[in-house]
Amino acid sequence: MATATREQLNVVEAHVRAAEDRGKGPAGRLRRSGKIPAVLYGAKKEAMALAVDPKQITRILHSESGHNTIFDLKVGSEQTKAMIVDWQYEPIKGSLLHIDLKRIAMDQRLKVSVPIELQGEPAGVKQQGGILEQVLREVEVECLPGDIPSHIDIDVSELVFGTVLRVADLPHDAKVKFLTDENQTVAHIIAVKEEVAPTPEAAAAAETVPAEPEVIKKGKQEVAEEGEAEKPEKAEKKEKK
Repeated sequence: MATATREQLNVVEAHVRAAEDRGKGPAGRLRRSGKIPAVLYGAKKEAMALAVDPKQITRILHSESGHNTIFDLKVGSEQTKAMIVDWQYEPIKGSLLHIDLKRIAMDQRLKVSVPIELQGEPAGVKQQGGILEQVLREVEVECLPGDIPSHIDIDVSELVFGTVLRVADLPHDAKVKFLTDENQTVAHIIAVKEEVAPTPEAAAAAETVPAEPEVIKKGKQEVAEEGEAEKPEKAEKKEKK
């Protein structure tokens, strides 16, 4: 299991947004100026509306430790440890729209989700012709901010049909506590499903089967039309009376 070195060393500069600079209109102007809106909360302090550089945030999100990276957030003369807890992308262009940041106390344990990375080629794939299916892609852990793993690696080369890799099998040290159910499946080998092509006789039989719903529909339509055609006749008889 690799432990993130955490480029805690990264410094993200932010500016406080005034009350009149909040809302949809001001947020659009802020993005056009090259910044994006952000909210900082946590540590039993008041939430703050901020403006940050999306390039700095993108660099953190694309780093080895991703959104679990602890970095220094500088707001004016104050500096605090923070991490990204939520973010939104523009669906078409893929640009960052907004982020939520959380203040972090380095001496307090916190809960985060860490990705699971499978290493090696399973024997069940190489020798038995199966397919490796990864059921669980991340696991929830609890630890101090400085001990958050960037990802959890596990060797699956011995995985064959009939064996299941579970959370309990994932490597970890005493500093990291797993919160996800230890019996939950992480990965296993599944069989390849073969599609059986229909025989020519079966295909021909299927083509000769009448389209029952259409016949019924047509019959109903004809009855309705007949009913409509009868209406004027009845009306004429009534007049003659």
